[in-house]
Amino acid sequence: MITGAGRGLGLALVERALAAGHNVVATTRGARFPIEDPRLTVLHLDVTDRTACLEAADQAVRVSGRLDVLINNAGYGLVGAIEEVSEDEARAILDTDLLGPLWMSQAVLPIMRSQGGGHIAQISSVGGVGAMPFFGLYNAAKWGLEAFSEALSGEVASSGVRVTIVEVGAMDTEWATGSMRFARPRPDYDGIRSEKLGASEVPWPSEPGSTGGGTPPAEVAERLVHHIASPEPGPLRLVIGDDAPSQIATVLDQRARDYARQDHYTAATRT
Repeated sequence: MITGAGRGLGLALVERALAAGHNVVATTRGARFPIEDPRLTVLHLDVTDRTACLEAADQAVRVSGRLDVLINNAGYGLVGAIEEVSEDEARAILDTDLLGPLWMSQAVLPIMRSQGGGHIAQISSVGGVGAMPFFGLYNAAKWGLEAFSEALSGEVASSGVRVTIVEVGAMDTEWATGSMRFARPRPDYDGIRSEKLGASEVPWPSEPGSTGGGTPPAEVAERLVHHIASPEPGPLRLVIGDDAPSQIATVLDQRARDYARQDHYTAATRT
């Protein structure tokens, strides 16, 4: 079962899972789905609706007989300084990027536990490890996703349910272009916006269908489907993308340096 499956990584995951011979339940908010296959069931789902998530999971079982894998992929990005983001924009991205995966995880857990196992894969990003100016609410959603997923992994392992947090780097999808949302800019931030983003104006211009470059989604899908199929438990955090390791290493190094500036921390951790 794959959420946010109508395009980008979600669609690539659907195609790869079908090619591997699996039955797939794809959820989308769009009216039409770009592919047809006898092993594909498409459900219309808004992941911010908890009741609808519970019903979608039950329907997936009715269609396929069981539910072995959930990939929580639905989500989007938001550009805006913390002061610029409106209440509606903040609630919307947290509802989709954080609470959506929570509701779907809650929906499938009783099913997987009754089966004696399953696998929940949460699509995070390098933005779930660090944070950068003008992406704070997106980072907050992904940090929260990683936090509850890490806790979840310890809660359900004895039930045979695996959890994977997928930390993806830049992908060649419309995430950073046509799918990006923007808060209304304040002139107070034009200088730092230009320094960090390369322009003081937002939204940045993009042609329909243009992408931000990075790893092709088909490669990301191939790596994730292979990981899920592996009998080995594998890492909790699966890093995908050529740029992802260096970005994660930089964030963790900076965090370690920040802690090391505090004498009581270094004294307590000195061996």
